Amino acid sequence: MSMTSRERLLCALNNGRPDRLPCQVHGWMPYYLEHFLNGCDWYEANEKLGFDQAIYVSPEYSYSQNDMANWQLKKSAVTTDADGIRGWEEEVTTPAGKLHRKLSQNDFTTWDTEPWLKTEADFEIWIKYYPVPVKADFSAIQQARDRLGDRGIVRSHPFSPGQGSPWQSFCCLFGTEPAILLGMDEPEKLHYMLDAILQKTLQATRLWENTPADMVEVGGGAGSNTVISPDFYREFGLPYDQKQNELFHQIGIKVVNHFCGGLMKMLELVVESGADGLETMTPPAMGGDCDLAEASRRVGDKLFFIGGFDQNSGFEKGNPALVRKMVFDCFEKTRDHAGYIIAPSDHFFFGAPENLKAFTDACKECVY
Repeated sequence: MSMTSRERLLCALNNGRPDRLPCQVHGWMPYYLEHFLNGCDWYEANEKLGFDQAIYVSPEYSYSQNDMANWQLKKSAVTTDADGIRGWEEEVTTPAGKLHRKLSQNDFTTWDTEPWLKTEADFEIWIKYYPVPVKADFSAIQQARDRLGDRGIVRSHPFSPGQGSPWQSFCCLFGTEPAILLGMDEPEKLHYMLDAILQKTLQATRLWENTPADMVEVGGGAGSNTVISPDFYREFGLPYDQKQNELFHQIGIKVVNHFCGGLMKMLELVVESGADGLETMTPPAMGGDCDLAEASRRVGDKLFFIGGFDQNSGFEKGNPALVRKMVFDCFEKTRDHAGYIIAPSDHFFFGAPENLKAFTDACKECVY
């Protein structure tokens, strides 16, 4: 029996066996939409190319006037260097002092060149004054749900001062290498900081009651075994992820853990974290270590998967025939447990639209 896209995706999120292989992209990048799809929006791109729709919309937050008065953000003018890289600085003024960071941006992405926090004193300023919302507005999420109808699902990102989970957010605030060294040299101090981030995250997450979103994405690449060891994650990632994921489940929303990088040594730990699913299942050719068949054998009955497709070889450098073969390969490696949404392994910026159409057409042939 044929399913709607929404039914198909929700079936996979429940680790079930839908009518055929569901497919999504991990968000559409503005660069790709502009240069390859004539500037259409996410909904139009999904419709045009035949994807099951997964739209990313998070709550809009409101803050107390007092908190915002104590967190005054100022942004410098943007400059452009000889290579076309844009850069600017941001400064926050609080009653206890100032915090400062630098950012850079090209046509593809934005990154920090200097993090917010450099010292323990910086963190004390941050933890005292970083504002936590007092209200969450789900209007934009509901609008997406209404627009989608039975064509897909809505994904959200958690409130977090960096990305996804306490460990990942601390790496965004402090820098990944300094964060790892802090854990090795002063573990109690790192635990104190991670717990402080967690408490702010949980405070905001409690506002999510009755969210119309279907799923939330936690984690991040700093938790992958390309960056840290399983033992390090067990101490500094797992306890905080477990508490965060538990609250999302109490609210009634599915959780996918986003480890964009190595994850084969983390599979059972992701199960322990209480996440429902795992992405991006990045293959070795793209810098990850995912063996889809082995991952499915080990934890496929406990986690759904999203990702696994090598978009560099398929979308960017491939052709429709190769793309079709690659889709079937991913399908065969996961079909025993199902609960799999095939997707490019994280964001992509290049690729002939006919290759993307071949991708979705092949998925329609992958019938369980």
